[in-house]
Amino acid sequence: MMKSAIVLAAGKGTRMKSIHNKVMHPVANKPMIGHIISALKKCDIENIMVIVGHGAESVKEYLQDEVQYALQSEQLGTGHALMQARAFEHFDGDTIILCGDGPLIQPETIQKAFEANQDHALTVLTAQLKDGENYGRIVRNKEGYVEKIVEAKDCNEEEKKIKEINTGIFCFKNKLLFEGLNEITNKNAQQEYYLTDLVEIFRKKQYSVNAMVVEDPQETMGVNDRVDLAKAQQWMKRFINHKHMMQGVSIIDPENTYIDADVEIGKDTIIYPNVHIQGKTKIGEHVLILPNSFLCNAHIEDGVTIDSSKIVDSYVGAHTVVGPMSHLRNHAHVEENVRIGNFVEFKNANFGKGSKCAHLTYIGDSDIGERVNVGCGVVTVNYDGKKKHRTIVGNDAFIGSNCNLVAPVTIGENALLAAGSTITDNVDNGDMGIARARQVNKEGYGTKWKKK
Repeated sequence: MMKSAIVLAAGKGTRMKSIHNKVMHPVANKPMIGHIISALKKCDIENIMVIVGHGAESVKEYLQDEVQYALQSEQLGTGHALMQARAFEHFDGDTIILCGDGPLIQPETIQKAFEANQDHALTVLTAQLKDGENYGRIVRNKEGYVEKIVEAKDCNEEEKKIKEINTGIFCFKNKLLFEGLNEITNKNAQQEYYLTDLVEIFRKKQYSVNAMVVEDPQETMGVNDRVDLAKAQQWMKRFINHKHMMQGVSIIDPENTYIDADVEIGKDTIIYPNVHIQGKTKIGEHVLILPNSFLCNAHIEDGVTIDSSKIVDSYVGAHTVVGPMSHLRNHAHVEENVRIGNFVEFKNANFGKGSKCAHLTYIGDSDIGERVNVGCGVVTVNYDGKKKHRTIVGNDAFIGSNCNLVAPVTIGENALLAAGSTITDNVDNGDMGIARARQVNKEGYGTKWKKK
């Protein structure tokens, strides 16, 4: 069976009070539309179309060629939006309709919707609420099938008592969907074309209209304003953290741990409170992440300890210790069994196996070999005011404290740099580099200075 999806993302979202397209507002640092497309992709859906309108260019710029697009230049209702998707009308199989402001929908629910619609013309995804609020009510017939959907403002007193509501998610037999769209009219108070009118149209044709109750109503919530956005953020955080804990990750305080949807974490990793893990970060097994750490698009191998540090777009090899207060960025690549200590910053640097850089150091645009010891206060001087230059340090070198390595410069294997040196020339293998004025002691000068 061919599976297709149409995502409605043309609305302006005025209640967000934002210059940005509503569906581009992030939940767990990923635009709402991104969560929906990711869920659809996990269900192996062959054809995905996004209906765009307000802010179309930002949606297209984000999704690129992952999906097809149709433009709804005037917003005349959900039915009108689907009329713009005529490119899909020749497909066999089923099509699921989703709203672009519903970022919490999960692949498992989408897959269940297709399965529920196997023997039906249409399946409406519904939810049970204590109070139906302003949602359309699901009116069922004696056989339990959906008879109609009544918008909240049109409900009579009996219909207002119904707790089962329309989530705005539908799964159709694709060809019947586009046949039915030809019969929708805008003869209503809003003069709009409602997708929900297809329920009555289908029932008059004696097509089977099914309803599938979603277990967690919040999974189908739509985000209309900043309050809803915060609620969606909280739900997503709890959902993601629960998933990782069930897969063998220890999260000390889930309420104060923030992990993005695309993050991968290995079992027996321990995460302390106030940790933020973003983007496509991949973390191995037996990793210890201590409080106040921030990771984004990082690749962390097994057995690493990260202490109150920031790692962005960088790689850390197995059994390395990072921090406290270290910063790895711009594609820093750190090999295994490395020690990176207090207030150390790596930028676009390679740091070899078994090397150590314990405190107060900046290593930028550099290639540091294996088993190198970098002393306290070392700086690679990589920028001359116009261009960046690289520093190269060979295996087993020893860089004394408070050295400046003025790039471009190469320090050979087993070389030694004396503390306090400013190195501007290459140092060959096994040599010692000293670049500082010779010490001179002034006899009795200290006493004279104090007397003054």
